[in-house]
Amino acid sequence: MRVAGFGFRQAASLASLRDALAAAGGAKGIDALATVAQKAASPALLALAKEMKLPIHALNADTLAHISTPTRSDRAMARYGTGSVAEASALAAAGTGAYLLTPRATSADGLAMAAIAERNTP
Repeated sequence: MRVAGFGFRQAASLASLRDALAAAGGAKGIDALATVAQKAASPALLALAKEMKLPIHALNADTLAHISTPTRSDRAMARYGTGSVAEASALAAAGTGAYLLTPRATSADGLAMAAIAERNTP
């Protein structure tokens, strides 16, 4: 299973999310999208999910809190208790034993971050 996790600012557009996903490794093989529940109804994320025909995993902030991530944003740490919403969302949604393919990547406009996690399933 491969999940793309997203963290983004309110002003992020569909293009911002696409760009962040491309920078993180691209859409090929992605099974689901994920983010913190407060952002899951964002028009840009909903549009991306519709375009890719994928479900969105809306994760409770408590689920993301204290998930260790290779990158750290002081803003994300203060608000959600994790260093990266994108990385933590991808890892949590992919499930136990998941690992990040790469650290989070940022869109060219700086408004969106994406990370891809994978869990090998038998």
